[in-house]
This record gives sequence, C-alpha cells and structure tokens, in this order.
Amino acid sequence: MSESPRKGRRVGLGAWLFAAGLGGLAGLGFEPTAWWPCHLMGLAGLFVRLRAASTWRQAAGWGYAFGFGMNLVSLSWLSSLLPGAGPVIAVVLVAFMSTYFALIGVAARWVWRLPWPVVGLASVWVAGEWLYSRFPFGGFGWTRTAYTMVDSPLDGWLPLVSVAGVSGLAALVSALAAWGWVRRRELSGHRVAVIAAATTIVALGTGGLVLRGADLVPEHSEDLTIGMVQGNVDGVGVGGMGRARSVTNNHYSETVTLMAKARAGEAAGPDFVLWPENSTDVDPIEDLQTRRLVQSAAEVADVPILVGAVTRGPGTDERQTTALWWMPDGRVTDSYHKRNLVPFGEYIPFRDRLLPLIPLLELVGAQSIPGTSPGVVDAELADGRRVAVGDVICFELAYDDTVREAVAGSQVLVVQSNNATYRGTPQIDQQFAITRVRAMEARREVVVATTNSVSGHIDHRGRVLDRTQEMQAASASYTVSLRDTITPATRFGGVIEAVLSVLGALSCGLGALAAWRRDGAGTMGGP
Repeated sequence: MSESPRKGRRVGLGAWLFAAGLGGLAGLGFEPTAWWPCHLMGLAGLFVRLRAASTWRQAAGWGYAFGFGMNLVSLSWLSSLLPGAGPVIAVVLVAFMSTYFALIGVAARWVWRLPWPVVGLASVWVAGEWLYSRFPFGGFGWTRTAYTMVDSPLDGWLPLVSVAGVSGLAALVSALAAWGWVRRRELSGHRVAVIAAATTIVALGTGGLVLRGADLVPEHSEDLTIGMVQGNVDGVGVGGMGRARSVTNNHYSETVTLMAKARAGEAAGPDFVLWPENSTDVDPIEDLQTRRLVQSAAEVADVPILVGAVTRGPGTDERQTTALWWMPDGRVTDSYHKRNLVPFGEYIPFRDRLLPLIPLLELVGAQSIPGTSPGVVDAELADGRRVAVGDVICFELAYDDTVREAVAGSQVLVVQSNNATYRGTPQIDQQFAITRVRAMEARREVVVATTNSVSGHIDHRGRVLDRTQEMQAASASYTVSLRDTITPATRFGGVIEAVLSVLGALSCGLGALAAWRRDGAGTMGGP
C-alpha cells in the first residue's frame, strides 16, 4: 500500500525540522554559548542525514533546513538592525544565507557515493564556507566553523593551517564520526578503518593541544605601549552613535582620564593612543570644531592618536571609514581607509536603482567608498621611532585576505570597531571570538578599541588578558611585543583554502559521476 500524501508531507516536515534542529545544535558552537562540541555533533548529524537522502532535492532541502537552523541561532542579533522591522529583515537574511547550505547538502550527498567520503565531505564544507564568505557583495563569513573552535583542542592548528584549515579539520572530525555511525553495523569488516578514524580524531586533538603551547615565533626584541580608549556613546539601535559630536567628546574625556592615570602611575605611559572606529563621525579634517577637539586630545596625550574617523570624499556625497595617524603637533602623517564595507549598512549596492525603490535605505546615508591599500599605517612615534601598525577595522575581521595583508606588513596589530548598533547582543561576543582566532592565526598580540562594546588586550596565543564591559567608558595601557615574523597560516592560508575548495569541488564531481553511473545516465540518483 502506498503512503498517503498527507503522511508523506508529515514525514517530509519531520525530516526538515530534524535537520533544522541539527543546525540549531551547530549554532550553539558560536558565542555567547560557545559550546564547540555541539557544533561538531550538529555537523556530524547533518552528514549522517545526507547519507540517507534519496534524491538531490531532498539533500538540498535538508541542507537548507540545517543552514536555517544554524544561522537563526547564531545570527539572532541581525534583528537589531532596524527597530520594528528588524525581525523580518533577520528572517529574510537568514533565509537567503541558508541557500548556500542547500548547495552543500547536494554536494555532500554526491560525495557519499565515493568509497572513502570523509575527506571529500570536509573539503565540501570548506568550499561552501569559501563561497558564502565571498558572494554576493563580498560575502558574509561570520559563521565559519573555525570560529567555534576557540578554546577547543583544534585551535592550536590555527597558526599552521589558517581559519580555512581549522574549519576543514573540524569538518573532518565530524565526517569521521558520521562515517563511523553509518558503518556501525559493519564494524567487523571495517575494523582497521574504524581504528584509523578514531586515531585520526585523537591525533588531531592532541596535536592541537601541543601546538597551542608551542613557541612558533621567535622571541621579540622590543615592546610598545598602546593606550586604549573606549569612550562610550549615548544612542541605541541604528542611531547607536548618538549625537556625532558627543561621541568625540566622550573619547576626548576618556583620553584625559587615561593620561591622568598614566601620570599618577596607575597606568603605563602610552607610545600612542588607540581610538575606535567612528570615534569621530564628523570629518576632523574639514570640520574645525571636531579638529580642535581631536587636536586637544593629542596635545593632552603628547603622543600620536590613531583616530577612527568618517571622512568626506573622494567624490560628492561619498564618505570613507578612515584611520588617521594624528600627531601631537596636528599633522596627519598617514591614513588607512576601510576596505570591506557592510552592504546596506555602510553602502548600498546598485544604489541608483535600489534607492528609489526602497526609500528606507536613505538611513544608510552617504555612500561609503572602500579603500584599496592594505591596512598598514606607517606610524611615527613622538620619540622619532617608526612602527608599522596593522589596522583591521571591525567587519574586516571576517576577511582572510584583508587580515593577512595587515599582518604581513606590520609589527603590531590593532582592531578599531564600532558595534554600537549591536550592543547587548551576541554579535559583540562573536566578534571578540573572531579577534581571538586572528591573534592565534597570526601569533600576534591584538589591542581592540570599540566605541562601547568590548575592548581589550589579547595575547599571541589568543588568551584574553583584559576585557572591558559593554556600555561603559574605559581606558587602559597595554604593553605589546613588536613582531615581524609570519606564520605559515598568514603566508599560505589562501593556498590552503584554495586547495581544500578545489578538492571539495572535485570530490563533488566524482561523486556525481559515480551516482550517474550507478543510478542511470541523466538521473544522478533521482530528482
């Protein structure tokens, strides 16, 4: 007797909900829960589920449901983008981003047709991350598996194999677990393979723990003291920066506080002061009042300030998010323009066409223009020394190439950020976790300055040495090591990702060919 349509629909819905639940489990690997075993279990469950998919459409549906569940849990903070309409916007964005997981589902189903699929499954996962981290509009690689591996045994591999490599290793662990589960009734015939799989998992974890404590970079020869200023802001939501001039006033006041602590011996005297992104939302070059305020802060500090500013230009009704190296004598000796901009937050893609259709986009303001040069500031210190400061501005943390170029050309790494829109949400902790990953990957200390979220000091092994509270003014001095050595991850990370992505594509192709040959020309295992 054939199954009734209604019962078939119930079964189909149950399978979708189960896949979404696995995705939600994987989403718990991200901050603020940061339960990395949950991410591995969720991913392993997805691989097992895809093994049972009877058609590529079913695999696509289960992959999509998994992605929806994972993104819904990990990216709930997207609802804060716009008061009132925020939840609707969040669901739309989550629904769109989940389409990439449908592709992963189809590819993984085909890879299961190979005799030994585990490496292919892991590579397909990396290829999927590569895709959604770049397309469209530069991509959104916020939910890569490597970011869940902070404080796991696998994080020690970061300086060797990069973010992409650790995502691949984590996916490999999940794939090995999935393969063992699928073959559990045939263990007698796969005893050697099972032992090898278990040994691989243990070796990866043990190797990561050993590497975490290993000295992979030479001892440094010189230190630098950075004064961090978190000025706090007085707004919420999209208007989170409050009154533009008040933000600069707050950072001026906290700079005065920092220098008072330094002169009282309560903090080390800084070699330069770090202000966050958007610490002045009015162009301090063109606006006389803002310029005087920034200059007063530099004179009080008597050392340069790396100012996070919004500057006008290069064209009419255009702007740039800029880091300005501001000397105590008023000179701006170098600058860096943010390269990776938030679509529909800092700029509007296809602005001329979309703006008349969606008037709400007027909230974005003037069109931001990306910079073109690596984030390296030629920093002249007050005592005449010159230091190459690598600068990563907020959203850029999620972009491998941008971070690698900043690290490769610098001796010290800083992060300027403005997360005022997302205060009180998981986005804050997720970004700080990504920053820790970048510190481990580059084996560089990182000093973070934000307007009002989480600032602090992270050492070259990713350990948090200091962390501020949200929605409070704060300042501190951090002594960091100047380093110019480059880790294998920084040097070869792009190659590693490319190799794994190509391997994923090849595995998918070979699996599709195997399905075509097995199930009949043109069907590839059914519709």
